[in-house]
Amino acid sequence: QIELYAVEKNPNAVHALRHRKRRDGWTSVQVVPGDMRSWTAPKKADVIISELLGSFGDNELSPECLDGAQRFLADDGVCIPTSYTAALTPVSAPLLWANARQGAAGGGVADLETAYVVHMQHAFYPCSAIKDCFEFHHPKSDGSSNDRSADLDFEIEVDSLVHGFAGYFDCVLYGSERISIHPETFSVGMFSWFPMFFPLRHPQYLRKGSIIRSHWWRRHDAHKVWYEWALSEPAPTEVQNPGGRSW
Repeated sequence: QIELYAVEKNPNAVHALRHRKRRDGWTSVQVVPGDMRSWTAPKKADVIISELLGSFGDNELSPECLDGAQRFLADDGVCIPTSYTAALTPVSAPLLWANARQGAAGGGVADLETAYVVHMQHAFYPCSAIKDCFEFHHPKSDGSSNDRSADLDFEIEVDSLVHGFAGYFDCVLYGSERISIHPETFSVGMFSWFPMFFPLRHPQYLRKGSIIRSHWWRRHDAHKVWYEWALSEPAPTEVQNPGGRSW
């Protein structure tokens, strides 16, 4: 006998799940309204399956939510997904950058300190390299922090004006099964996620062969999680979104 507990925090989704349970005869499913981080499970689970991925992998707080739920996973239990990795590449996107600057996040400094999930139809990529940034694994074997940092260098392959970075994720569900919006491992037919655009406050003009060196942080406090980013080459820039002031 299989026992399934569908734990859902969104009230609208809870209503939909209860409707499906009645309509489709989900006799083995218990719909639980609540937060997985505070729910008390009646027994240890053999498998925890979650759909908490964002366009940058961890940007919808999958690590924090799954850490909170791991207490009711059996010692030999499995998490699906088992891991996910965020990746970045420089992008030239003048229209996208201009739209962001013109009040996309409500105006002010936040417009160019917020990352946007967008379908990048009008964009040029001056570097063929796409580099891994942050990686997470589940279940976690220790109590380590979900804060991360990464330094990523890219060699520009054609003269271009870089407006920011495009972000992607690659996710291992279990074993060899995966889902991905990373261009090199893209899941055919995937349309549930678009890439994420991290704008630069000041676009950088770079010549072929030059290096753009970027620095990335995932940070948290008692109330939220946020990203910060900056450049040190071709010239140092201020840290964007310090302390999560904008997003």
